[in-house]
Amino acid sequence: MKYTVTAKEGGLVKADILVRFFGKKEFKRDAAKVLGALGIVAVPDDDFKASAGEVAMLYRQTSGKGALRVMLAGVGEGKTAEEYRKAADAVARKAVDLHLGVLALDCSPIDEWSKQSKQKPEALASILVEGALFGAYRFDRLKSGKLDKEEKDSDKPKAIEELMLAGCGDRLDAVEKGAKAGMIVGSCQNQARDLVNLPGNHLSAEELADAAIEAGKRGGFEVTVFDKKKITELGMGGLLAVNKGSLEPPTFTILDYKPKGKAKKTIALVGKGVTFDSGGISLKPAQGMEEMKSDMSGAAAVIATVEAVAGLGLPLRVIGLVPATDNMPSGSAQKPGDVITTMSGITVEVGNTDAEGRLILADALTYAKKEYDPDVIIDLATLTGACIVALGNSVAGLFSNEDKLAESIFEAGQSSGEKVWKMPLWDEYDELIKSDVADVHNTGGRGAGSVTAAKFLQKFIDGHKRWAHIDIAGPAFPAKGGSKTPGATGFGVRLVLDLLKSWS
Repeated sequence: MKYTVTAKEGGLVKADILVRFFGKKEFKRDAAKVLGALGIVAVPDDDFKASAGEVAMLYRQTSGKGALRVMLAGVGEGKTAEEYRKAADAVARKAVDLHLGVLALDCSPIDEWSKQSKQKPEALASILVEGALFGAYRFDRLKSGKLDKEEKDSDKPKAIEELMLAGCGDRLDAVEKGAKAGMIVGSCQNQARDLVNLPGNHLSAEELADAAIEAGKRGGFEVTVFDKKKITELGMGGLLAVNKGSLEPPTFTILDYKPKGKAKKTIALVGKGVTFDSGGISLKPAQGMEEMKSDMSGAAAVIATVEAVAGLGLPLRVIGLVPATDNMPSGSAQKPGDVITTMSGITVEVGNTDAEGRLILADALTYAKKEYDPDVIIDLATLTGACIVALGNSVAGLFSNEDKLAESIFEAGQSSGEKVWKMPLWDEYDELIKSDVADVHNTGGRGAGSVTAAKFLQKFIDGHKRWAHIDIAGPAFPAKGGSKTPGATGFGVRLVLDLLKSWS
């Protein structure tokens, strides 16, 4: 999708559809005047209430060179970034469903939006573009189209080809800058969604590493991939143990973005990269197992985030670390009761081979602290079903050993729309993961599953003072809520980018 920013009034631009955003108060006050100028009779309040994400289709009697179709899009009270993002998302989804190629957003009220939301015009433009890219996303790369004759014979566009931001007036430069940033963020998030949506037979650990290499080429940053031999030399016993049952070798990928000037901070992002999780010998139930292709959502988010940081040119050094493998049952797979030695030297009793993500993250966290000792370490992982039980499918669990860092991540969640909720890391939970035969057990029983998983990870940060773990099991690939488009959401990309931008 390309984008265009113009000062020309929305009613005059050549497009397949023109979108006019309304807040609830604005709709009651201005609808008749605004729509009348477009040659449309005002819509009764009962037909459109301007709630955030609500849309309504109208048609102009005469349009000249402008768009014949007009879509009303509600932004609710218009006081939060999320309301504008929801509106842009809904608009784009509707435009794709109608096979409209050129979508024009009327941004003439952007100064009023800015006052209501306390967001700068540049930021609002970025939010609208991010939302439109999110709503326009479809994963169809594996469809041949051979069974859909109607679609095959249609000359209608299958996707939005151009997104126009019209009526920008003297805010043209600010909107242009914001739209460019929104394209970077939205495109990278959609690339993460593509990776997560790929099934296991299309994405091995080596192919995930290849995706990181391609991201590095696009973003101009260094990417290093360790093969199984190097992983063995480093003593990454957690990653190697999970990989034992697989026919595919593991990888450990390092993405290293360095800004042009002096970096304000160094941040390590660690992403769980289990390309398919069968549960291993502790086999998962068959129902829903196909969704375990999404168990590398943390890795996808990290890869996409580092590329977006490079595209935005943030003055931070950002290091992405991705341990990757699938988790399969076989005669060579690790067994419940095994004791493994991780890179840190800490021994782990494996009570359940389906608690594998924490084993590969343990090695990655050790590597992050040992090799880089960054200012902040953040890991993202689809780690526990228990977190979904606790918080549902729309919110991620947040665990951190520093309150200030946790508060910053929470605020980034509020601004990005990717919400998190802080969970406890109290010492009492350590008792649940004690082992009789090793230093630590990889499970803590039925209760507090997401907390004991986080406590396990905390053992491997070697005393680092600013660490956070974000359990994205629910919102990364939600069964219900979180996204109206099936499949991956790319959760974590906007969240972490908003955090990093606040440090820039």
